[in-house]
Amino acid sequence: MRPTETVIYKTVEGDSSDPIDLTMDIFKPLSHRSTDRRPVMVFFFGGGWNGGTQSQFHPHCHYFSSRGLIAISAEYRVKSRHGTEPSVCVQDGKSAIRWIRNHAEDLGIDGQKVIAAGGSPGGHVAAATATVKKFNEPEEDLATDCKPQALVLFNPVFDNSPEGYGYDRVQAYWRDFSPMHNIDETPPPTVVFLGTEDKLIPTATAEAYQKRMADSGCRCDVHLYEGQGHGFFNFGNYDHYVKTVVETDTFLASLGYVTGEPTLFPEPKFL
Repeated sequence: MRPTETVIYKTVEGDSSDPIDLTMDIFKPLSHRSTDRRPVMVFFFGGGWNGGTQSQFHPHCHYFSSRGLIAISAEYRVKSRHGTEPSVCVQDGKSAIRWIRNHAEDLGIDGQKVIAAGGSPGGHVAAATATVKKFNEPEEDLATDCKPQALVLFNPVFDNSPEGYGYDRVQAYWRDFSPMHNIDETPPPTVVFLGTEDKLIPTATAEAYQKRMADSGCRCDVHLYEGQGHGFFNFGNYDHYVKTVVETDTFLASLGYVTGEPTLFPEPKFL
């Protein structure tokens, strides 16, 4: 499950004199050519805006590249390594999508078929690229849109209100930061995966998000998994990894981003 290549998409100043290079692990289909114009799916790892690594979504990238997508796991700054606050995570997420679109021809992708995905606060980063207007990198060219065409969210942090997740860290700017409270009339189609025993993201939060999306006339599919807690979708919990990947595949097929049957199955199939 090693990436085809790793590239630097952004360089920023660190606390010391050494700059910080932020990278993307890129997985390409075996048949990919630079002249292709494929959909692209970019994943943002979880870790409470404090930690986490790109390798979390390498299994997902490996699978979806086999389904014909360019799949990317993007790094962003976190508190434990870079001393940053949550708003910077969103800045980096937006920069990642803008970089992808600005390099569409080099990557062999269709810049108008971008899928943003993530888990936990990485789900927040993905959702924020589609909903939140502020928290752009200073001096970045905003002429390149950072809004994806679809969202795939695994136990996402999308309510940062006093009743939501992380309010104590973002209370000074939570109204501008919370995807739940920044849904406009044109959010992209979204799929959400959540365990019913998640102690951080209640099922009521996903249902409230779904209602707000419906009120905007937009699609939001919510899949609840009985008895599952936070992070249930990861590769280490292989049964639910497969189930959520298959549902993601089905969702993307409904949007025309993949074709044919999924190549992972929740139950064995026999000839």
